[in-house]
Amino acid sequence: MPRRDRRPHTQSGERSAEQSTAALHGTPAPGWRSNSISLISVRVFGRRPAGRLLRKQGCERSQKPCGRCTISKDTGGAVKRPVFAVALILATSTTLAPQGRQVEWPYYGGDPGGSRFSPLADINAENIGRLEIAWQWKHWETRLEQYGTNPGFFENTPLMIDGVLYVTTPYNSIAALDAETGKELWRFDGEAYKLGQVLSGSGWKLRGTAFWREGGKLRLLLNSRDRLFLLDAQTGKPVPSFGDNGVASLTSGLPRISDVKHATQSSPPMVYKDLVIVGSQVPDRVQLPDPMGYVQAFSARTGKRVWTFSVIPQSAKDPGAETWENGSWRTNGHGNVWAPMTLDEARGLLYVPTSTPSSDYYGGGRPGANLFAESLVCLEAATGKMKWYFQTVHHGLWDWDNPAPPNLVTITVDGRRIDAVAQVTKQGFTYVFDRVTGKPVWPIEERRVATDSDVPGERPYPTQPFPTRPPAFVAQGITLDDANNLTPEIHAMAQAEMQKFRIGPMFTPPSLRGTLQRPSQGGGANWGGAAFDPETGYLFVRAANVVGLNRLAKNDGSDPLVAVEYSNVFARAGESANLPGGLPLVAPPYAVLTAIDLNRGEIAWKSPLGEGSSALRNHPLLKGVTLPDRLGSPNSRGGAMVTASGLVFIGGGDAYLYAFDKRTGKEIWRDKVPYENAAVPMTYRTRSGRQFIVMATGAGAQNALVAFALRQ
Repeated sequence: MPRRDRRPHTQSGERSAEQSTAALHGTPAPGWRSNSISLISVRVFGRRPAGRLLRKQGCERSQKPCGRCTISKDTGGAVKRPVFAVALILATSTTLAPQGRQVEWPYYGGDPGGSRFSPLADINAENIGRLEIAWQWKHWETRLEQYGTNPGFFENTPLMIDGVLYVTTPYNSIAALDAETGKELWRFDGEAYKLGQVLSGSGWKLRGTAFWREGGKLRLLLNSRDRLFLLDAQTGKPVPSFGDNGVASLTSGLPRISDVKHATQSSPPMVYKDLVIVGSQVPDRVQLPDPMGYVQAFSARTGKRVWTFSVIPQSAKDPGAETWENGSWRTNGHGNVWAPMTLDEARGLLYVPTSTPSSDYYGGGRPGANLFAESLVCLEAATGKMKWYFQTVHHGLWDWDNPAPPNLVTITVDGRRIDAVAQVTKQGFTYVFDRVTGKPVWPIEERRVATDSDVPGERPYPTQPFPTRPPAFVAQGITLDDANNLTPEIHAMAQAEMQKFRIGPMFTPPSLRGTLQRPSQGGGANWGGAAFDPETGYLFVRAANVVGLNRLAKNDGSDPLVAVEYSNVFARAGESANLPGGLPLVAPPYAVLTAIDLNRGEIAWKSPLGEGSSALRNHPLLKGVTLPDRLGSPNSRGGAMVTASGLVFIGGGDAYLYAFDKRTGKEIWRDKVPYENAAVPMTYRTRSGRQFIVMATGAGAQNALVAFALRQ
């Protein structure tokens, strides 16, 4: 059984471009509009509720101590219930949180729409020099020899509700911490590791949790590999009325589940009324047979499955089936929703970013556009019925999943106020739509792309969708002119290396020779996504300027989990798109933070992000070369958070937390953290009136959740 430890521990036939446009952009359903707001909960408290959380056991103060518990000391006798207030963050202005009141971070993205905006302004440009580490917490997970598991990157963004942080761990477990001190209150171990090491190349991770209220009781949803737990937030105990003693199966009754060990979770659930909605992650390497990408909704009361949406059609009559030629929907899987979803609560609309179908780089077994993989899909949250969709990559061959939560924003374009959704992508585009109708805010053009392939059986799709606005936020495609020019010697070496491979514009197909791909398979943008500032209309997105190698080879039978004829799995081991010693083929910066003005559809500013690796700075070919202070650190982890004080906080891909001026992009502060950043930061204010900024760092046993606050 799962353990709860109470010990304290510090995606029929090719078509013309015009036909493709009609077929690949879903006909929108009628909908109604209203002014959109984002909600950040601000709670005003009298006295702290007695017996809110205990150090070892979640007993109420009125109960007799059980002997194993330590009663929290609360002042006063009678308990005053909290009075709820709400800070409304309107698109036309920024409402500051009232000074001294508790301000929560109750959703993974700050609010259901994923804005990652906070109304807090206590920490600002004038006093940020006093920002320092207030406390740290280390999760308990290590390598488990008996199961062959290793915990991955600590990619969690906590929730803060009622003075408590809820933190998920790589092994899909969860802990509760005092938000003021970081003291551990309880932990729950879902024992997901007992299925053995996850097969995903990115390893173990779980980036967050979600809450649901049952009357006055706070519940937490933990999607732990193949299971969904409902936990009592006070005690960490499973709620017996949910599913089978607090746990529901995420795989039972679904077709084509070849092995529950392939089931993995990376992003938190989304809660709509009494529904808990979850996606899934599958290992890219595991291809046929493997499950289709399902989005599932469960009753938060009973744990029973209420609806299921399949990204890949399940019959010839299903919408999109005609885009899987030769009935290939029957045999292909994936297209799963591993990135976070977002929700328009008022309209009951769920926004779902889908991923590449199997296999990521070879589509010979799935000719056609392959709907609804690599799409932004809008579902009716109550029923799972599709309202509209847009496919951002047709017949994907580049592992350009939609990796990031769609941002729900309200913008003003040519004098017209629009409730919109913005999807940042691995390929470096931002697709912006009316979030009710699915109509693009700016035209999106289907443009001809390269279709010649040396891979037998492959038929790349003839067009791809290019938004006319905003411009791409990262370099796309590669030519010899892009060769690294830090020195003449490096430039010559980089050009010579490039000529070994196929190069060309974005969407150049994979090849047996090997295709240099930019952005790489990791993006562009990745799961860290973007943050939105309602005052400026700026969307802040982190992106990597990295070249990937997309080479396929014939299946030699050495990997039983790979059933397609050609795969990158069988390409030359150890090959990369770098010069010896890891020197990149292109010039820096290798990571940038970009502000996109969504009111104008323009780039407002770009700033290099991160120092870059010491190995690069100390490379023999760069001896004596003056390098920029910010080479850019191109790992694909983490993203930005913006506050009403005008600051954008983000991990640099290195061992620093950074702050930028939201209007100018000027880096105004950074401070050291124990390990490389691995997550998106969040912020809150406790009842004491102190604002904290919290970010997870590190991987495996070398990890720390770090809380910054102003020096007192």
